[in-house]
Amino acid sequence: MHPLWRFLILLLGLLVLPSALLKEPWPGLTTAHKDGRSTLERIIAQGLLKHNAEGRIQSIRLLDRLNVSGMAAPGMVGWLIGGMNFKQQQEISINITNVQLYCDGIQMAFPKEWFSTNITLEFDVEFQLPFNSNIIKTHARMGLTAESWLEKDEFGRRELVMGRCHMEPGSEGASMSTEAVPPKMKHFLHNLRESLGKVIPNLVESQVCPLIGDILRQLDVKLLKGLVEQVAARNLGQL
Repeated sequence: MHPLWRFLILLLGLLVLPSALLKEPWPGLTTAHKDGRSTLERIIAQGLLKHNAEGRIQSIRLLDRLNVSGMAAPGMVGWLIGGMNFKQQQEISINITNVQLYCDGIQMAFPKEWFSTNITLEFDVEFQLPFNSNIIKTHARMGLTAESWLEKDEFGRRELVMGRCHMEPGSEGASMSTEAVPPKMKHFLHNLRESLGKVIPNLVESQVCPLIGDILRQLDVKLLKGLVEQVAARNLGQL
């Protein structure tokens, strides 16, 4: 790598540490800036923090996504609220809380300039039902992978190409405590959790994947190539 690019990468690595970390609003992403990760990982973590990725996920309206709409709500949640008055329906809430994103590293493929960004997502889903004053929590952990590579055009110029960005199918499941739930509702909550397990991954992808693409596209291609080479060198040194 040209010495000038090495200097620029080092300088950029120092500049990406944000002053916003002093407040540390989201512990997951801020940790990524403090544990010796590569410059590219820190840039991605900084970008996700800047664009409030965790806050966006926490703002997802799960009830809307489950097609709940007043008295005509279809499906499982519709069955639940079918015998309730309007006030009771308004007391139902399903919210994502305690969101934490972690940058878990960057994988490389040799000799191609292909790399994937690995993100781990942890969060709680809180259920509040009108006939139960207790908040029911389920905790989930999921993994997201965003693939990218540098591709040469017919003139030999490199450009960034974004590949698949998806939740890993092998992500860990969720755990839920149902001790405070009436027996007749436990089966409903189990089914609802399974439905959310199908809905949430797509919602997370729609929030995080475009941000990762935007962050990488803002980098000069030559600088990005240098950052990728730095990751490759670090990975080889750890073998």
